[in-house]
This record gives sequence, C-alpha cells and structure tokens, in this order.
Amino acid sequence: MKLNIKPLGDRVLVEPLEADTKTASGIIIPDNAKEKPQKAKVVAVGSGTSDHKMTVKIGDTVMYGKYSGTELKLEGKDYLIMSEKDILAIV
Repeated sequence: MKLNIKPLGDRVLVEPLEADTKTASGIIIPDNAKEKPQKAKVVAVGSGTSDHKMTVKIGDTVMYGKYSGTELKLEGKDYLIMSEKDILAIV
C-alpha cells in the first residue's frame, strides 16, 4: 500500500518495528514493562536540502533516539516523522 505523504526537506517517515516480547533468556516481557521500540523501517524520505543530501532510503531499517520524532497515525497505522539527524544508524 502506497502512502499519500511526502516528507519535506530532510524529514523521514518511519514505521516503528514491534518491541521485543521476550528476553534473550526466554522471559516474557509484560506490556506495561515494554520499552518504546527504537528500530523502524523507512517508508518515505524527503528530497533533502541544499546543504544536506539524504543518506537513508525507503526500505532501510534504522535506529533512532528514544524521544525522537513526532507520532502520527495514517490509514490506521502508527508512524513517526523525524529529521534525518535524529537517526542514529542504518542496521
């Protein structure tokens, strides 16, 4: 499904990935103890600015800061829109 949204400038629209439900040792994490996910899939990218060429592209999986971006809901799904400088790494 194609979203009808185009981020401006150096903005990136990402879809957060699900948080882990189990620890490495097999302990199940209850919903109230789960942390906000910090990994996301890039779904739309702005064209950049005259002094900033975009590094990420659609389909990349990225890590971002815990309090980065602005939450929004489009077509029943949760997304974050953030500046590319808020993205810490491509994984």
